[in-house]
Amino acid sequence: MNRVVSGKIKEFFKIILICLFALSIPALLTLYAYQTKKYTDLTKEITELEKKQEKLIEENKKLISDISQLSSAERIEKIAVEELGMHKAETEDIVRVEMTGEKK
Repeated sequence: MNRVVSGKIKEFFKIILICLFALSIPALLTLYAYQTKKYTDLTKEITELEKKQEKLIEENKKLISDISQLSSAERIEKIAVEELGMHKAETEDIVRVEMTGEKK
């Protein structure tokens, strides 16, 4: 009798193990599909961010070039002379002011 009960218990556990194995296959396939979708989404996001980075780098290069052109000494001198009516200071036009360390 003890052998019969022991055999039925073994058979029961064997059936449970087969059922768990059978149920784990769809669960693992679902998990694999989820991971694949997540990987695809992240790859797409990386591609978009790389394109955005390239665009920002090009824009930054253009802005640096513009700054270089706008801050050139020749351009500033031309604007000062032609638009503002300024001229280079002669030696006699320069006034030197000395500051002492005294406070009032």
